Amino acid sequence: MGSLGEEQPQVAEDCMGLLQLLSNGTVLRSKSIDLITQQIPLANHETVLFKDSVYHKPNNLHLRLYKPVLVSNRTIPVVVFFHGGGFCFGSRSWPHFHNFCLTLASSLNALVVAPDYRLAPEHRLPAAFDDAEAALMWLRDQAVSGEGDHWFEGGPGVDFDRVYVLGDSSGGNIAHHLAFRFGSGSVELSPVRVRGYVLLGPFFGGEERTKSEDGPSEQKLNLDLLDKFWRLSLPEGATRDHPMANPFGPTSPALESISIEPMLVIAGGSELLKDRAKEYAYKLKKMRGKKVDYIEFENEEHGFYNNSPSSDAAQQLLRIIGDFMDNFSNII
Repeated sequence: MGSLGEEQPQVAEDCMGLLQLLSNGTVLRSKSIDLITQQIPLANHETVLFKDSVYHKPNNLHLRLYKPVLVSNRTIPVVVFFHGGGFCFGSRSWPHFHNFCLTLASSLNALVVAPDYRLAPEHRLPAAFDDAEAALMWLRDQAVSGEGDHWFEGGPGVDFDRVYVLGDSSGGNIAHHLAFRFGSGSVELSPVRVRGYVLLGPFFGGEERTKSEDGPSEQKLNLDLLDKFWRLSLPEGATRDHPMANPFGPTSPALESISIEPMLVIAGGSELLKDRAKEYAYKLKKMRGKKVDYIEFENEEHGFYNNSPSSDAAQQLLRIIGDFMDNFSNII
């Protein structure tokens, strides 16, 4: 308790009661996530094993591996999944992310790697980007070292030549960063070869509002919360036009000259972030040498595949991702 006359810290930012930033810089996090994620019953995935592993000891960062039990005699691809949460929330252990990764492993017949990353405001950007890079370097180490995690060995084995990066919301922003960081061929990651990127409702921002941002709020998301995420995650004093929020902002680096792997951008038709995702995809698509597709799910809100994993839309999404992987799995 402070002494008489000592001013008590005030709440400077409050994100749904789950995260509070006090005026003295203290961060308070609630242990309950019921407000943001329903306790979705796990789907019937006895065919998928999962376990946790440390991928970055200095920062005590973990990832979760998912491996289908019943696989064909062929090697299976790797899907690296980065969760959402506005760079401020989220973990591999959150029920809806965990359930989605189980579904990815079983539906795509792939080994899924789901890394955690440091969260804001304790660790502002580019911390999450740095951690995502470290996760891919960890995967490279598994391919290079004969002493890697045994889940990458035995049985039909894992095909490090067929790696796909999936990002949900802020994870979609991370996927964008990785696509341009490692470029076409992902030479730095050899013998790992990233074949494509899937951005699911990517979390991008900008000072000028889009039409969809000025539209009605979603059931679980509103513009005020999105703005809070940016204030908490961007470097102190940065605006939403910072290059880490707005890939096409006034000070953002030119992307035309960077060659990237094929990319699939997906958004819900009722998302606040829809217009940003659509603009991002179409601007890249116009650039020479970039294979970028955009798909919109009519009437769906942000994270529909997490919130309703058994819905027709979620099942259709899995088929689309599977087709995307098949189309680019054998390109030299």
